[in-house]
Amino acid sequence: MTAPEEERRVQDAVRRHTRTRAFAEAEDVISAVLSDPGVQEARERVEAAETELGMELCARLQPFQDRYDQAVAEGDAARLTEVCAGKHGRWGRICVLPDGHETSMEEPHWGRNSEDRPIAWVGSAPDDW
Repeated sequence: MTAPEEERRVQDAVRRHTRTRAFAEAEDVISAVLSDPGVQEARERVEAAETELGMELCARLQPFQDRYDQAVAEGDAARLTEVCAGKHGRWGRICVLPDGHETSMEEPHWGRNSEDRPIAWVGSAPDDW
């Protein structure tokens, strides 16, 4: 191995180590924040409000869930591409309203959570959040 190749290999290893260490430290900080009793209480209140709003909107928005379920059962990709991209992946929430509903209908995202209860929420999060 030439000296420049060895130097590049060492630099790559240092970058990987630095990145791995930074991610580990970030995960420690996030875990500490999320375990705080005040943060847990706030999360529980948000989830309760989302569940309550989801139930309030259920009668009006259930047809969207039915259409979504039918599109999934039939493998109707065209209809599924028209569905809102809003989701909270970690909690199994997928918005079943039409894409762009937040502005045209002035509705929050709406769907069912992983326990199959109606739920409404504002904003989106990555799948793994």
